[in-house]
Amino acid sequence: MGARCGVATHVLRHWEDAGLLTPTTRVSGRRRYDDSHVARVVMIRRGKAAGLSLARLREMLEAPDGPARRAVLAEQHARLDEQIRQARESQRLLDHALACESPDFTECAHFRALIAELQ
Repeated sequence: MGARCGVATHVLRHWEDAGLLTPTTRVSGRRRYDDSHVARVVMIRRGKAAGLSLARLREMLEAPDGPARRAVLAEQHARLDEQIRQARESQRLLDHALACESPDFTECAHFRALIAELQ
């Protein structure tokens, strides 16, 4: 399953230890997963990419119903929006610094105005 999902087997075992994944059965000591596990691995990977911790992912996956799952995701969505906002502000500074015609962009009045605006 690891190769099928692009995840190393030790990562799958770690997720099992964290309570995120449970193999269907074991055959000759090897874990067996079914198609539902593939979907769960995709959810875990995408959740991690969105900044969810393993604990928050477990909370979301073990939630009793859809509204409870959405509440976890809505909170993370708000955090992600804030991170994106901050990254865009940083990108504005970088864009100016890279395009600035001043010999030293840190001495540029426009750059300093951007810094003041972001404080």
